[in-house]
Amino acid sequence: MSNLRQQGAKAFIWDFTGKIAKHGMSFVISVILARLLEPSDFGLIALAAVFIGIASIFADMGLGSALIQRRKVLPIHYSSVFYFNLVSSLLLTIIVCIASNSIAGFFNNDALSVLIRVISLTFIINAFSSVQRTKLRRELNYALLTKITLISSLMSGVVSVSLAFASFGVWSLVVQSLLQGLLFNIFIWSKSKWRPSLNFSWKALTQLWGYGFRMFLSGLMESIFTRLDTLVIGKLFSAADLGFFNRAKSLDRMIVKYSSGSLMSVLFPILAKVQRDLPRFQHIFLKSLGIIVFISFFLIGLLYVLSHELILLLYGQKWLQTVDYFKILVLSSFGYPVSALLVNVLSSRGNSRAFLRLEIYKKIIGLLNLIIAFRWGIEGYLYGYLAAMSLAVYLNVTFVHKEIFIPIWKIIRPVLIQGVLTLGIVLIVQSLNKYLFFQPFTKLVFEGLMFSLLYLILNKYLGIRSYVYFISEAMPVCKKIYSRIKI
Repeated sequence: MSNLRQQGAKAFIWDFTGKIAKHGMSFVISVILARLLEPSDFGLIALAAVFIGIASIFADMGLGSALIQRRKVLPIHYSSVFYFNLVSSLLLTIIVCIASNSIAGFFNNDALSVLIRVISLTFIINAFSSVQRTKLRRELNYALLTKITLISSLMSGVVSVSLAFASFGVWSLVVQSLLQGLLFNIFIWSKSKWRPSLNFSWKALTQLWGYGFRMFLSGLMESIFTRLDTLVIGKLFSAADLGFFNRAKSLDRMIVKYSSGSLMSVLFPILAKVQRDLPRFQHIFLKSLGIIVFISFFLIGLLYVLSHELILLLYGQKWLQTVDYFKILVLSSFGYPVSALLVNVLSSRGNSRAFLRLEIYKKIIGLLNLIIAFRWGIEGYLYGYLAAMSLAVYLNVTFVHKEIFIPIWKIIRPVLIQGVLTLGIVLIVQSLNKYLFFQPFTKLVFEGLMFSLLYLILNKYLGIRSYVYFISEAMPVCKKIYSRIKI
């Protein structure tokens, strides 16, 4: 157990550090691009990215997840998945190119056609590194994966900003996406020892298919439904309105989603390895839930309090319409990290049937909410999304309760406790906010410090279990980092 814990901790540190650095760079680059480009440019690229994102699910068909989940993987499994990904990616590129004119016509925007054709090349580019990426994740080798991701992100970001300064507009965003994939391929092929053999086996694929296909269907539904709002808003409203919405969604997702993303990506292979040891599985799950809840609600409360000053200082006056969208999205953000952990329980134990059934229920709820956008606009949709996310979390809890026999109240309790505490702190800070007449930057720093101190002090004083779990894992990591810096 100690060896697995050490492996998991090391993988988490590398992945979390990498995500902070990568998304920190992406964040800085996006801020620069947002000041150089128009909201309509971001709206246009968001529409193109919707179709690319949905189609990309077909390239892998869930086989990557199956490689991680399967207890024994042979070389033929890796090679067969590699060649399958190459062929499916080539077919996807051709299909998307053929459909590009029809897509552009549906949204009454001719510029979309060329954008979609060019961006579709990412299918083929990513196919060359998909198996190496999966193999590194299975082996918990996040050190190499993190280094490669950081270098490719930095280099492509610098090129993108240079193109934006040179007035290339939306194409600076397109080049960034393509170049990042190309650089990632070059680096991972030069560093990874794995190479595909000249063998292919349908039998090997079918061994992965039972689990992989249901994961593919779940991933497909997730990909479609998480992007449907972009499609609906892009059809009903202007490209600029979509740009405001997409900027709010991207900022919220980058901070809240990726803060827990490292733990999610590391937990899946760890939970898969202990899937038959139920007491150990339950312990890892409950502790992980506490840590995720503590981090997520801290970020949610902080972002809600700072939303106006944050948008103003980062993106400027022309993006202020984003603030209202961002605040509502932040409120619903608790659902993503909590749900991600809960569905990880099902997938890591190989119960892809329950995973698929759960995703169908949640997508029906999400589809009903989209109808609101037609009648009450973007803000009405976002409030409905908050309600839908809360219901989805409860559905996830009930499925996990049946899978690993933990009482429902024991799963919901840390979420409710941390949520109520965060709400109280937000109300305190906002009640004091009307007496502050500082400049935006000074106000942002003051409010941020006030919220952070209250959050930490009250959690410690009240002895909240989520805080205790977080400190128990964070302190050894901090001491280890400090000792290395000191040396």
